[in-house]
Amino acid sequence: MLANHKSAEKRARQSERRREVNVSARSRVKTAVKTTLKSVEEKDLEASRTVLRETTKTIAKAAAKGIFHKKTAARKISRLAKKVNALG
Repeated sequence: MLANHKSAEKRARQSERRREVNVSARSRVKTAVKTTLKSVEEKDLEASRTVLRETTKTIAKAAAKGIFHKKTAARKISRLAKKVNALG
């Protein structure tokens, strides 16, 4: 740590914890998106819809916590929904 003040040291600790939480949440979103896309590739409409519902929740939750901008989340959800709806 390069912090010289007590408050700066605390801020560095907090920042590191937040970074780990954010990395984890972003990873969760990426995994969910991949699962949805794989389900779309298999052309299974019912499974795709189910997976999309869960993925949408995951993305929305990440946006609510400020990990993604709300418009970024909306764009991701929209693009996935478009692909799933193209199946049926």
